Amino acid sequence: MRWGGNSSCVQVQGDGLAPLVFDMGTGARGLGMSLLGSPGRELDLLFSHFHMDHVFGFPFFVPIYVPGYKVRITVPGYSVEEAREKLSRYLNGMFHPTRLRDLPSEVSFSVVRPGAPFERGGYLLEGLQLNHPGGAMGYTVQADGVKLAYITDTAPFARPGEGLLAGEGPTPREEALVRFLSGCDTVIFDTMYEQAAYLERMTWGHSFPEYAVAVAQAAGVHELVLFHHAPEADDDQLDARADYWRGHTAPRVIVAREGATMTVEG
Repeated sequence: MRWGGNSSCVQVQGDGLAPLVFDMGTGARGLGMSLLGSPGRELDLLFSHFHMDHVFGFPFFVPIYVPGYKVRITVPGYSVEEAREKLSRYLNGMFHPTRLRDLPSEVSFSVVRPGAPFERGGYLLEGLQLNHPGGAMGYTVQADGVKLAYITDTAPFARPGEGLLAGEGPTPREEALVRFLSGCDTVIFDTMYEQAAYLERMTWGHSFPEYAVAVAQAAGVHELVLFHHAPEADDDQLDARADYWRGHTAPRVIVAREGATMTVEG
């Protein structure tokens, strides 16, 4: 009730730029309604991956039903045809009455592979392959002289007792992640579990706060947002998480709350 229960959907807004939206979890419904109240009629939408909790909101995202609204969709993949096919699974007349090809908005598709910087709507972005069953893409985005990262869904890039959290040198994949996040002012990072729960679900593709903090420290990140809370986490548990990390510095640690807004500063 206090922290919110929708699944992943994050809006980034640079000065004078169209919105940039990461993922279409169930939070996309409320975001879409709010965007209709703004003067712009275009946005860029980037998917991290196509597990259902990151896609469920797309059929209920109102801008896709507005004639002339430009929705530019970027998908991890190899071809535009593959990108269309992935979303068509959800808007196919069976799971939802609308078919992707019948949307009245101006929907366009492009694909992205990790490691190559690209531009969308005035933002400079880059992707990184994450550690998640079926694959997922993390992103950095730069605009207005600041740099932000959206890192969900991912398990740690080291086994327990190894790498950054163990006080050792980073594993090769941790080293790549640290380079990717270097220079970030704010990082939004998957911390679904507490550490003890993670050890029971190591293959599920999600992380925990201590690991995110260790990575952020190694990368020199100023601000870390703990994100993608466990569905079973209740308000009291999230209150306790916020209390525990409230005084942390280098990086400053914030627990994501549905509907919250924040300014990213260099």
